[in-house]
Amino acid sequence: MSRKSKKKKESVFIKFANAVFTIILAAIMAYGLQCYSATSHNTKFLDSIFSNKSNSLKFAQISDVHFYTGDDNTTYKLRAESGRLFDDAVSQVNETAGLDFVMFTGDQIDKSFEKELRAFLPHAQNLKYPWYITFGNHDTCIGGYLTPQVYLSMVNKANPDFNFLKPYYSFIPKKGFKVIVLDTIIRERLTSNGQIDDEQLKWFEKELDEAKDDTVLIFMHVPVIEPFASAGHRLLNANEVRTIIEKHKNPIAVFQGHYHATMIKQFDNVLYISTPSLVSYPNAFRIITVTNQRKKVVFNIEFKETRLENIQKLAKIMVFASNLYAGEEKDRNGTFEIIKN
Repeated sequence: MSRKSKKKKESVFIKFANAVFTIILAAIMAYGLQCYSATSHNTKFLDSIFSNKSNSLKFAQISDVHFYTGDDNTTYKLRAESGRLFDDAVSQVNETAGLDFVMFTGDQIDKSFEKELRAFLPHAQNLKYPWYITFGNHDTCIGGYLTPQVYLSMVNKANPDFNFLKPYYSFIPKKGFKVIVLDTIIRERLTSNGQIDDEQLKWFEKELDEAKDDTVLIFMHVPVIEPFASAGHRLLNANEVRTIIEKHKNPIAVFQGHYHATMIKQFDNVLYISTPSLVSYPNAFRIITVTNQRKKVVFNIEFKETRLENIQKLAKIMVFASNLYAGEEKDRNGTFEIIKN
C-alpha cells in the first residue's frame, strides 16, 4: 500500500472517530442538562411547596353564635336552634383540613349569664383546633355577675390555648403574621353602639407599629366599616380607628361581626370583612386562607353556610330584607390581593 493511500485511510478514520466522539459527547451533555433541568425544576417545585406551607395561614371566623339555653326565638334570631347551628359549624370546621385557629368575633352567648357561657363552652371544646374569642355586646352585662374578668377566667379554664387576661390582646400565630383582637364594647351604659377607649387605641397603634413587616389580622365585634348604616349599632369613633389602621401600609385585614351581615370591601392595603350570624339568615361563617408571597399577600375567603336547610329556610322567612344580610356574591366569596410596599 502506498504511503499516500495509507495517509488517506488514517485521515478518514480520524474524522470518523472524531465524529463518533462528538456525537457521544453531545449525547452525554444533553442528558446531563436534562437531569440538571429536571432536578432544578423539582427543587424549585419542592421549594415552592414548603415555602407556601410555611407562609400560609388558614383559619375560621365564626360570629354571633348567640348561644341560648331557652326554647324561644326572637323576631329574626332562631336562638332556640343556636345549639344545633353551632354544632353544625363546629363539625364543618373540624372537617376542614389544616386550620391554624378559629376566632369567634363576639356575641358567643345571647344572654349575659354565667349559666349561658357555661353551656356554650362544651360545644366550643369540641373544636379540634385552637380557638379564641372577641367580646360582643351580649357577652357581658352592666352591673351583672358575668364581668369581662369572670368571662375570661371561665374561658381560660375551658380552653388550654387561651391564656389572656384582658378583653383585648395580640399573638403571633405564625412567622410573618400578627393577630390583634380589639374590645369594642361600651360597658358604662346600655347600648349596642361600640367604642374603643384612648388607652386601648394607644396600645393598638403601638401593636401596629411593631408589626410593620407582618401581615396583620384584626378581629373585632362592632365594625369599622358598616355593611349597612345603623346609628344604633355603629362604632362611635370608627373614623379615628380607621385612620390608625390605614396609615399603616403593610397588608391588613379587619374581621368584624355585630351586624349579622355579609360584606367584603378593600381600600388599598386594607380588607374589611363582615361575617354574618349563625342564628339568623344566612346562618353562615367563613374559612380564610392568607398566603404571604414575595411581593403580595393573597386572601382566599370562603363563605360556609350551615347545613341545616330547614332552619335556614325559616330564618330567611323571619328576617326583613334577607338580601341585605346575605350580601352579593362578591361579599361572600373571593380572592383578594394586597401588593406589598
